[in-house]
Amino acid sequence: MMPWLFLLLALASLAAAFKSSSPALVAVWLLVSLVLFVAWVMGLLSQRVGNSSRDISHVLDPEEMRRLREQAEARKNALGNPEGPR
Repeated sequence: MMPWLFLLLALASLAAAFKSSSPALVAVWLLVSLVLFVAWVMGLLSQRVGNSSRDISHVLDPEEMRRLREQAEARKNALGNPEGPR
């Protein structure tokens, strides 16, 4: 929601720059518009990265990894291949 507010404010400041009569105010409004536009893009990128990041609850702890290795070793030994691949 917040990035879209930045875009709306950037467009409003761009409109204010076009309505302004003073060159100094035009420069200020254009600078504000640029900053808000960059904030909009960064907000969109932040949302995209946040949505695609992994859930930390799916990460295995060392104890779980050890247990899985032991199970794999036991299966390999049960199949009669204790040395592993050559």
